[in-house]
Amino acid sequence: MKITAIAPQVKDKTRCNIEADGRFVCGMKLETVIKCGLKVGAEVTEEELSSLQLESEKATALDKALMHISASMKTEKEIRDYLKKKGYLAEVEEYVVEKMKGYGFLDDAEYARSYVESAKKTKGARLISMELRRKGVQDGAIEEALFGLSSEESAKNVLEKYLRGKDVFDPKTYKKAYSHLLSRGFDYDEARSALASLKEYDED
Repeated sequence: MKITAIAPQVKDKTRCNIEADGRFVCGMKLETVIKCGLKVGAEVTEEELSSLQLESEKATALDKALMHISASMKTEKEIRDYLKKKGYLAEVEEYVVEKMKGYGFLDDAEYARSYVESAKKTKGARLISMELRRKGVQDGAIEEALFGLSSEESAKNVLEKYLRGKDVFDPKTYKKAYSHLLSRGFDYDEARSALASLKEYDED
């Protein structure tokens, strides 16, 4: 085939549309076009263009994934889901994930530790564990991140906030407060301990 046109894309000037023999063939990063010396009139095979497009897509997907994590850390599953939603091929997805791991931008164990450190102030271990599993973090990493975590003080803080302006010793309020603590991922003992500590404080 002979390249008959190379034109910048309207919505993304960093990418070009490649035409060969008068028909659209593929989109490609401008960087790839320049690097590979593609120009109008050049002879190329369909296989060569497909290979170049794949490399271009890998670079584009990596750029997008890195931008996606710029605001906050992401798990491997979240990055894979993002790339699938964008329509990238499995080969491109694997390339991006491995590159990001190599750069140190994808580390589910570190993500779990950071997540626990932030979430432990308002959530119990059970809820934190469930949320991390939904994000694709493996059980081993979750258990390691939660190791030694004591949620009793957090349960007390959550309970105090929930009970502001309420009658602490009204049976209905007490029952709702207990349910609230369970819904925040605290276990039965932690919930009972938090409620008991408030009673002791009031008696003092």
